[in-house]
Amino acid sequence: MLELEAQDVSPDWLSKPADSLLGLMRRRNLSVEGVASKLEGGMDTMRGLVGGTRAIDDALATAISATVGGSPMYWLKRQANYERALELALRRAQSELDGWLNQVPAPEASPRGRLSDTQKTIELRKRLAFYGVNTLQAWHARYIQMGDGTQFRTSQTFSSDAGAVSLWLRQGELEAALTTTKRWSPEKLRESLRDILKLSKIRQPARFLPKLKALGAEAGVAILAIRVPKDCRASGASRLINPDKALVLLSFRHLSDDHFWFTLLHECGHLLLHGAKPFIDTDDTVLTDNERQANDFASACMIPPERWEEFANLRYDRDSILRFSVSLGIAPGLVVGQLQHRGAVPRDRLNFLKRRWTWTQIETALA
Repeated sequence: MLELEAQDVSPDWLSKPADSLLGLMRRRNLSVEGVASKLEGGMDTMRGLVGGTRAIDDALATAISATVGGSPMYWLKRQANYERALELALRRAQSELDGWLNQVPAPEASPRGRLSDTQKTIELRKRLAFYGVNTLQAWHARYIQMGDGTQFRTSQTFSSDAGAVSLWLRQGELEAALTTTKRWSPEKLRESLRDILKLSKIRQPARFLPKLKALGAEAGVAILAIRVPKDCRASGASRLINPDKALVLLSFRHLSDDHFWFTLLHECGHLLLHGAKPFIDTDDTVLTDNERQANDFASACMIPPERWEEFANLRYDRDSILRFSVSLGIAPGLVVGQLQHRGAVPRDRLNFLKRRWTWTQIETALA
């Protein structure tokens, strides 16, 4: 018999029934896909539970009980307790209503124009449920100050809107919760890096992304690509979701292979070198030791130290770069990106060797 968990009504966070569901699934070694297949609505239902848009009713409580465990009454009480906690948080947050609506982006488009008091309350409830926090201060601590250990690598050209970044990060967290992985293993991730890099030779995202996700899952890493919302200029993020699962979140923002694979390796470097310690990298951020180490790590993955002399003496023409990239087992665009990064060739030279994608191609891969 499962003991009903008390709802946390502290000023920090809200615990959805899906938190208990996913925790029980982990303990019983049940995959998200396997459980979702037993629920009406499949993954859409699971995604709604995790995101807070789907409540557990009688039929769903019965299905969860039969598939995962716990009595139907347990799951109904868990839902009722969450709704009471959410209503309490909603009443407390009324004093911060303007801050919530002005600073915190909604998970979906909000009504335009002047909102009625009822509409404002609906919008506030959406934000509380989506971000899972009770106060504006808690949202700032978790998503703006990065108090939970999230690391960002953002463009050196564009600035990022903090609210938009928080929306993208939260989308990644929720999707990671729905991604089945083995137990987080830094050793397995390090061992898989060469196999991961070999995927750079595959041209189409629809072909390499599933393989990339599978390699990450073996090492306990949910590797996810999510398009950034408007005003978000983040390229990648990495963190531990829980002691058993890490997250690498990518945005495909520059739509080129050299940037995508470097960002991926950079984030893997943070996981392996820094244990997901808190820091943010924005356009005005000084190149810290952590950032320099992650950059060097990514570069060394692509061009191993024993090949640096050969790389330094490489002729800057198509055939030489193609031969060198084949010998390394990586796409030629990655070699070009490293040459440009080190100032060996101008940024506008040899770009025809890079692979570029459209969002249509990427979204097909993410479907």
